[in-house]
Amino acid sequence: MLDVLHRDRLALRIHDGAFSGMDLTARHPRTGELLSTVKFMVQTLAAAGELQRDLQRELTYDGLRAAEAKGNKGGRRPALAGDTVADVRTAYLKGQSIAALAREHGVSRGAIRTAVADLLPEHATDQDAPAPELPITLDMPGKVADFLRAAELEPAERTALEKGVPVRRGQGYTLRVSATPAIHRQLLAHCQALDSSAAIPAQRKARREYENRVNTLSH
Repeated sequence: MLDVLHRDRLALRIHDGAFSGMDLTARHPRTGELLSTVKFMVQTLAAAGELQRDLQRELTYDGLRAAEAKGNKGGRRPALAGDTVADVRTAYLKGQSIAALAREHGVSRGAIRTAVADLLPEHATDQDAPAPELPITLDMPGKVADFLRAAELEPAERTALEKGVPVRRGQGYTLRVSATPAIHRQLLAHCQALDSSAAIPAQRKARREYENRVNTLSH
């Protein structure tokens, strides 16, 4: 640091006390090295500062250990504790708002939200939400796939159909579709017309095959 100060032609002086006016960047006019008295003073101040820092750290650790031995926990004390928390939770369950409870107890809304965190609607939503469905791969008969390509589909249904992988089966093919069970059931519903008397037998058979495969997803 002193080399940088010297390079930039900046002085570092002690303003009061026994060494007031001493320039801690002073150098010998011929050699350009720090004066021996300046070097000694800087090293002494650095050692004293390091000692003070180490002592503060040790005293802090000793204080924390002593507090832990007495059963005290570190950190900021909660704004609400003991019976007050129980009263706040009871009042919240009875319909009192967070803002009203904060005014009543003279604390922030955040303190109230912390006390009733597990009772908040978003907490219940997170805990009770069903696990998301995972994609399932099913072979869709080609006649069903051809019919669905001309049908009006939702974007997610159209995407699943377009990403299907065709697999040749003799003269025909099947479309290997990866989608969630819900999407498979929606695609099956769209091809309901293939089960009518207007459809040819091969189409009705293809739809029933796909229906049987989709129905296995619910077991």
